[in-house]
Amino acid sequence: MFQDTPTRSVDVGGTAFVYRELGPRTGVPVILLNHLGAQLDNFDPRIVDGLAATRWVIAFDNRGIGASGGKTPSTIAEMARDAIAFVRALGFEEVDLFGFSLGGFVAQEIVLTEPTLVRKLILAGTGPAGGEGIDKVTPLTIVDMIKGALTLRDPKYYLFFTRTANGRRAAKAFLQRLTERQADRDKSISLSAFGAQLKAIKAYGLQAPQDLSVIRIPALVANGDHDRMVPSGNTHDLARRIPGAQLVIYPDAGHGGVFQNHADFVSKALAFLDA
Repeated sequence: MFQDTPTRSVDVGGTAFVYRELGPRTGVPVILLNHLGAQLDNFDPRIVDGLAATRWVIAFDNRGIGASGGKTPSTIAEMARDAIAFVRALGFEEVDLFGFSLGGFVAQEIVLTEPTLVRKLILAGTGPAGGEGIDKVTPLTIVDMIKGALTLRDPKYYLFFTRTANGRRAAKAFLQRLTERQADRDKSISLSAFGAQLKAIKAYGLQAPQDLSVIRIPALVANGDHDRMVPSGNTHDLARRIPGAQLVIYPDAGHGGVFQNHADFVSKALAFLDA
């Protein structure tokens, strides 16, 4: 279980990167790339445990995040380089990637710069460089952080889920799941790291579109139909631009659509990885 998985560390060019691995230690590992402001304890344990039922799964904190050392880069390209260095430090020559939100930006950059490293690609709650609304993530996030503070709720309650009855129930259940791990919890993200991530996201939203037609590996693209953080149209755009990409859109769901529908998503993700 993810909640009991020990936190390990690996030296990446003189910097300690922390990670947790679980599942059978065979086959191609699935590397998880996380969202804005997230560290190891922000991965949904239902998704991690679901994937790890049959797959080797590795979640990690990139440079400067949580208990990993170093200074958080302020560009997606640098984050991708660090993630590649982490994968290499573990000795892998081929991996599958599952990138959520900011992690999806990083995952695309990895595939575009090191195409032979990645076998299959899962992108959730994310969009392409220059995608609609990505440069507006900062003000949206800050408004919902203030709303969260005023209502004594985690901002993800507002940022990741719809305000319908279904969305509110899913938000509460998701946030409860994130508290299941009691021992050896990760360090909270620092304000400087959070600021660097916001800067990277804004720049990514303003940069020129990339040629995603060169991505020749299988891709699964998923989101809710009402994503406010990375508008859902970006997910449709990814599916159109990545040749042969599979598209999954969950109704009455927001940015955290894969968390709200974790059982269905895990089933589809495993089928995709095993195909």
